[in-house]
Amino acid sequence: MRTRICDELGIDVPIFAFSHCRDVVAAVSRAGGMGVLGALAFSSEQLEIELDWIDEHVDGKPYGVDVVMPASYAGRDQGDFTKDDLERMIPDEHKKYIESVLEKYEVPPLPEGVAPQVDSLLGWSLGGGRSQVEIGLGHPIRLIVNALGPPPKDVVDKAHAQGVKVAALVGTAAQARKQVEQGVDIIVAQGTEAGGHTGEVSTMVLVPEVVDAVSPVPVLAAGGIGDGRQVAAALALGADGVWTGSIWLTVAESDSTPAITEKLLAASSRDTVRSRSMTGKPARLLRTAWTDAWEAPECPGTLPMPLQFMATADAQARIGHFAHVERSRARELVGMPVGQIVGRMNEVKPAHEVVYQMVDQFIDSVARLQGLLEAADKAR
Repeated sequence: MRTRICDELGIDVPIFAFSHCRDVVAAVSRAGGMGVLGALAFSSEQLEIELDWIDEHVDGKPYGVDVVMPASYAGRDQGDFTKDDLERMIPDEHKKYIESVLEKYEVPPLPEGVAPQVDSLLGWSLGGGRSQVEIGLGHPIRLIVNALGPPPKDVVDKAHAQGVKVAALVGTAAQARKQVEQGVDIIVAQGTEAGGHTGEVSTMVLVPEVVDAVSPVPVLAAGGIGDGRQVAAALALGADGVWTGSIWLTVAESDSTPAITEKLLAASSRDTVRSRSMTGKPARLLRTAWTDAWEAPECPGTLPMPLQFMATADAQARIGHFAHVERSRARELVGMPVGQIVGRMNEVKPAHEVVYQMVDQFIDSVARLQGLLEAADKAR
């Protein structure tokens, strides 16, 4: 399974694992892949704590940090707004609609002393992303990854000056070319099957298009990958490795709540939907009563990034807080970003076991193809 990306980054197998959970990041890196911590969910102070912990538990293995510096969002042209500014931009009709959904599913207000965490709201901006990059570069990371647009050239240059590679997620070949022009080292071609923010092109179609568009820049295939057979397919399409995310939500080290884990283990590949209900941009999520509510005829529509996240932060905190209550209707609303690979996420395993299983499946797949070639040679 070893490819050139392994030599460039000092990893054993070209399996990249995106996760907001530090335990998963460290476990995958220790197993020979590369864990990549999603920084978006953390305040600056908490991100320092998370990276300090990974430094101590990764056994010196390479790891990376994923940030979000979107190319477009509300307030970008005028300079980044404060949380108070954004709060004032949320229309009253949206506030009323959100409350009506919560009332329908009997979700009470948060208990006194419990407040929604909106620190990560600042990560949905250029300034927030820059701050997270600065923190990341203060640690022995090997990779910075950006989503939702090309990272600023000065950020790329600063990472390169410290010997850190830069990767970026794309959903089209045109986006991939722009990333390369910006100096990005590795392109992550993410198909629509993926969890979180996605485009509309499937992985099988997208990967060879991107490979041809940016060669010789290495490409990682993403979207619907959680099996060694899919890794073999990705490499056959010209990719140098795979970028995975959803499959780590149900590993033993994951910090997913019991309510979420239960839903993920029971879901099929048809139980996801591309929705703007989370951030205002299309993202593949577990389909729930919450995502359905944002498609209902009476819905006033979603807001642009980052207003949608701001508008729903209190609601998501309330849903999450009460989802663990037995027989609470909040469980009908609870969900999260996840890709179509969720249909194969049927049991809880340690992260290292998932890595090793993918390697074994890859070897079996390549051996099978080699057998077909040998059989064809004998038949000539």
